[in-house]
Amino acid sequence: MKDVKVLLGDITKSDCDCIVNAANKTLLGGGGVDGAIHRAAGPELLDECMGLGGCNTGEAKITKGYKLKAKYIIHTVGPVYSGSSDDAVILGNCYKNSLDLAKKYDLHSIAFPAVSTGVYGYPPELATSIAVDAVRKWKEDNAGYLMRVDFYCFSERIYAQYVLTLRNTKY
Repeated sequence: MKDVKVLLGDITKSDCDCIVNAANKTLLGGGGVDGAIHRAAGPELLDECMGLGGCNTGEAKITKGYKLKAKYIIHTVGPVYSGSSDDAVILGNCYKNSLDLAKKYDLHSIAFPAVSTGVYGYPPELATSIAVDAVRKWKEDNAGYLMRVDFYCFSERIYAQYVLTLRNTKY
């Protein structure tokens, strides 16, 4: 897929216009990528998040990037994996709504973590397929809009799954 890359590394170091935070509903920080982003961005992020009133699962909200290279952080809340078909729809919405919000702010590069694959328990082979499909569909629906998408992976296992998923995806 054009303008889509898979990277193994620290999303907080991304040089994109915005990075996506796999947040919890409170948006007040937590473990995993959420905690790492809050620590790297600095205490001003928590202050701004306190005024947002949280975020529903599958939706997205935006804040400044503060001490990050990225100008903005888009916070999205992925589903806790239950095996229900609703999980896939909600996870796909995390990617679609984040991309829609980035476009609304005229941003042209975005870095995604592997939403819901950590403590939320989403199987990586399913989550990466949903993520890649959601990005592919969004890029088709917004063909005139230039958007670079980087999938940042926190482990070799997730990285390998994204590479395999992208290789097996037909465009």
